[in-house]
Amino acid sequence: MARPYLEAVLGCMVAVYIFETYLRIRQHRALKLPTLPKPLLGVISDEKFKRSRDYTIHRSYFRFVYEAVTILMDLAILYFKVLPWFWKKSGKLVTKVGLNAENEIIHGLAFLAGATVWLQITDLPFSLYSTFVIEAQHGFNKQTIWLFIRDMVKAILLSIILGPPIVAAIIYIVQIGGRYLVIYLWGFMFVLALLMMTIYPIVIAPLFNKFTPLPEGVLRVKIENLAASLKFPLKKLFVVDGSTRSSHSNAYMYGFFKNKRIVLYDTLIQQCSNEDEIVSVIAHELGHWKLNHVLYSFLAGQLLMFLQFGGYTLVRNSKDLFKSFGFNDQPIIIGLIIFQYAIMPLQHLLNYCFNLVSRAFEYQADAFAKNLGYAPQLRAALIKLQEENLSAMNTDPWYSAYHYSHPPLVERLQALEDPDSEQRK
Repeated sequence: MARPYLEAVLGCMVAVYIFETYLRIRQHRALKLPTLPKPLLGVISDEKFKRSRDYTIHRSYFRFVYEAVTILMDLAILYFKVLPWFWKKSGKLVTKVGLNAENEIIHGLAFLAGATVWLQITDLPFSLYSTFVIEAQHGFNKQTIWLFIRDMVKAILLSIILGPPIVAAIIYIVQIGGRYLVIYLWGFMFVLALLMMTIYPIVIAPLFNKFTPLPEGVLRVKIENLAASLKFPLKKLFVVDGSTRSSHSNAYMYGFFKNKRIVLYDTLIQQCSNEDEIVSVIAHELGHWKLNHVLYSFLAGQLLMFLQFGGYTLVRNSKDLFKSFGFNDQPIIIGLIIFQYAIMPLQHLLNYCFNLVSRAFEYQADAFAKNLGYAPQLRAALIKLQEENLSAMNTDPWYSAYHYSHPPLVERLQALEDPDSEQRK
């Protein structure tokens, strides 16, 4: 008797969707509250609150539609056995162009190419609406349609250049991995992660944005002095032209060992009223480095990847599993896709756990900046960024606990003002 693997996966997908829709409804109700939370009264202007409320409600409605369409498409693809149908069609296409469909790497690449085109087409209307309706209507979008198309073409070309070698390597490793398959797969992905972390900011990111050295001046001196006081090996300090696409703001750092770089969005510099507010944001980011948050997150991700590959090796030869999804053979790339569907509930649980840890890290990084004497400046910067980015002022506690990687503004401000809040050197 065939085991109902497909039915179990579909049931889990529906259950997760219902649960997350319930959370979205709770959040939507919170977003529609007509007044600010008490700690933000007199802190956030009424005009900014109204704009934030309109923006987040608009995005909330959009999310309801997007998630409904996505779950319906995913359920239809699995229930009506679209995957095995498309696997056969891609094999026939490979044969028609004179290639060997028996070669699983060629067949797998053809399948993924078609799937990528499908995903690009189905996601495009949502991406266009999000960028040119929601973001534009609320004053964030700075892209022209031509810049949008250019970025999309660049992204497609990058996927064409990088995707096939990576997919081919994974299929080949599974073919020859034997008893050490988990180690080989994890080792390959570990090296790939390090490679991408190295080349992305240097090679890929500049394809989409312009990075220029932060000009000499008070701000540069203060950041360099802060980095030196913490023994942060700062090599380069950049400003990125985020304003060419959006007025949202950010800052981040990257680099290995003694070659660290800090990147400020030009919008961050424009939005903060003085240099000390910007430096306080950098102090927060340096707190993540000093407290090894980036390292811990990377190691946790690698451990999770190792466990996922271990789980995949346990089911990759299950004929019943493949048959339940409509396959008579057991293609490697299909096995990986099915496995991702099968562990979806577990992935959502793990994402929740990662968010818990991430929020704890944010409190610690805030406390680190506070310990350096930047509490008033960081408080002002957090309020300014919340206002300028029109982030949600009212949040549902269940929704934020499940989805947010950063604590809500109210909670961060309360932690900064608490004299007993954790201080870390």
